[in-house]
Amino acid sequence: MAGKRAAKDTGEEQAVAAVVVLPSDCRMAALAALQAELSGPLEIGAVVLDGQQVERIDTAVLQLLMLFRRELVARGGTLAWRGASDVLNEAASLLGLTKILELPAPALA
Repeated sequence: MAGKRAAKDTGEEQAVAAVVVLPSDCRMAALAALQAELSGPLEIGAVVLDGQQVERIDTAVLQLLMLFRRELVARGGTLAWRGASDVLNEAASLLGLTKILELPAPALA
């Protein structure tokens, strides 16, 4: 989960991004743990979210992700996605959050 760091070689410098893997069950029961995981990467500034394993998600977690992104951007940080499951994409789309969360486009079948 969180705490993983991905290094990207940029030639002279090495940029470090915190990687947060979203759990398969992203519902209210996971909210406190996910919020704690997201608080650390705010300090790093560059965050990669991995939503490929999400099988269940509710509006509380989507709201947390939206607030996390807003705070990260306000601090001058960047957000990238390693991937997003169909469930995550569909839930965000239903609530009109796809653009706000900067979710990657779903893969075409």
